[in-house]
Amino acid sequence: MKNRIKLYGIPNCGTVKKARAWLDEHGLEYEFHDYKKLGIDAARLDAWLKKTDWPQLVNRSGMTWRKLDEARKAAITSAAAAKALMQEQPSVIKRPVVEAGAKLLVGFDAQRYEEALR
Repeated sequence: MKNRIKLYGIPNCGTVKKARAWLDEHGLEYEFHDYKKLGIDAARLDAWLKKTDWPQLVNRSGMTWRKLDEARKAAITSAAAAKALMQEQPSVIKRPVVEAGAKLLVGFDAQRYEEALR
């Protein structure tokens, strides 16, 4: 394995299941970080926000986002506000997030995984 791979998500998420299956099928070892059980720390979010913009990380089509009141949604206009929301409700983070060395992959796309992880 060239890079240590860490996959962040929620076990019952369909997209996370696809990513895990892809990694397994390609014989890539990874560590799974369950947001529901472990949350997400500020330092990790800061590292991600240095590699990608906050709108890329916030899942605006998911149930967690849809359940927020309109005022809270409207207040998410900066990296700081998005980070606070992601720490408070990790389920709002787009899934999965994969760290592999210096690479950060948000969401699952088999082609991107093939290019970045093989």
